[in-house]
Amino acid sequence: MKQIGIIGFGRFGKVLAQILQKGFDVVAYDSNPQPQFDRVEFTSLENVLKLETIFICVPIRELERTVKVISPKLKPQTTIIDVCSVKLYPKIIMEKYLPENVGYIASHPLFGPDSFSLNKNLKMMMYPEKDNNNVFTFWTQFFSGQGIEIINITPDMHDKLAANSQGITHFIGRTLMDFGAKRTTIDTEGFRNLLNLMEQTCNDTPELYEDLQTYNPYTKEMIQKINNAILDQTQFLENPGNE
Repeated sequence: MKQIGIIGFGRFGKVLAQILQKGFDVVAYDSNPQPQFDRVEFTSLENVLKLETIFICVPIRELERTVKVISPKLKPQTTIIDVCSVKLYPKIIMEKYLPENVGYIASHPLFGPDSFSLNKNLKMMMYPEKDNNNVFTFWTQFFSGQGIEIINITPDMHDKLAANSQGITHFIGRTLMDFGAKRTTIDTEGFRNLLNLMEQTCNDTPELYEDLQTYNPYTKEMIQKINNAILDQTQFLENPGNE
């Protein structure tokens, strides 16, 4: 069976390994020693870099450092696939550091460790930024075969849409946590859904939340619109009946 590499074995790296194990032997490297994980071979970074396909699953803020380190050591005809939740920033990093003979596919699995096992409508954004090795179709077919719907859009379109979906979700979840929202004995279904949103988003690290909002160039506009909408509602309640 063909080996596939993963660099970064955090919460999502583990989810990705479960998916890839349905067709490949998974070889992984993480800068922090990992406990045993079923059917994953942990090895050195140098061994992972010998493989033809390598998924990068490091935090967004660690992407540039990681790509800068591995780029001089990559074999010709390697394909790099990142899974960052933002896409314009990784595109810039890959264009800056990857050798000409190394391919790059942008991807963003639109699910996480908390939603993977429960969600029956899994989706994944993928785009062939530099499909030197003609493997994009192979990978879209592989993930489709695992019941994952592939959405083929550019990194720019991804970030525009993500700012107003994922960005809002995490922003609202963190805001509810800061507000101190708690369950009560008279919760409506709508309020329970809000608390579930808060608990799910806040289960991710604060670093992920910060990176989602910082590295997506469209989130500042989204946050400003939310602030304006809250101000509009506040003014409306202060002056009910006035247009």
